[in-house]
Amino acid sequence: MPPAPRPTVLAAALLLATTTGCSLLAAPTTGTPGGPAPVPPKQVVLTAAQALDDAGSARIDVVREGPGGRRTASGSLVWGASDEAGLTVTDERGSGRLTVKDGALDLVYQDGAARHAERSTAESVDPGAGPDPEGFAGGWTTALISSPGGRAYEVAQGVKLTSLGGEQLAGVTVAHYQGSAPVAELFGKDDELSPRRRAATLDWYRQHGVTAIGYDIWVGPGMQLLRLRETVRGDAGTTVTTTDVSAPGAADATPAAGG
Repeated sequence: MPPAPRPTVLAAALLLATTTGCSLLAAPTTGTPGGPAPVPPKQVVLTAAQALDDAGSARIDVVREGPGGRRTASGSLVWGASDEAGLTVTDERGSGRLTVKDGALDLVYQDGAARHAERSTAESVDPGAGPDPEGFAGGWTTALISSPGGRAYEVAQGVKLTSLGGEQLAGVTVAHYQGSAPVAELFGKDDELSPRRRAATLDWYRQHGVTAIGYDIWVGPGMQLLRLRETVRGDAGTTVTTTDVSAPGAADATPAAGG
């Protein structure tokens, strides 16, 4: 189901339990005199992202909404020594099953249509992708097969985050952080991308009139990364992709190939 609108900020400061006790997480004020000092947003997100990445697996639920319609995906994701995934996907072509095994992606729809790609050309399985396997299609498939912790870590490293205070998410008080950065800064120096892939990515954003990307990150008690949202505004309108993370470390080690 699509994420609920953000509730009104509950307080200027937010106390969350961590493995080392209670820390005041990046509150917009300095907090109570004599109380624990606020933790910078970057440090909070880096810590939560690293904890999720260390878990090695999780269940994710992803929703993308924008001018092109609504897409959803949910299932198990495993990363680390052996990246695997088993996700139920719904997009413009209908419902299907996306699996990742040993670096290979297979997306099979209920009508029998199938698409195959290697991790390096993952975007080519996107319904909006062109014939060039080195092209870029907006990052949807990349978001489905990459660790949310790894993505949040990159955001914390490359985006100046600010605190929006505390709010309710699924009945729990969580910390909400927000920031944005120019596309050229986010991808222009990304050493994870080959020169050709970097050029294709930057060209896609340029053609769609996207100059910056906005990010929202929610961190819950125990320094758990709970939600990562990416907002892209371009010539065709605004597209929002939200990834919810649940039961980190509890995903099946070998996602089933079936539905």
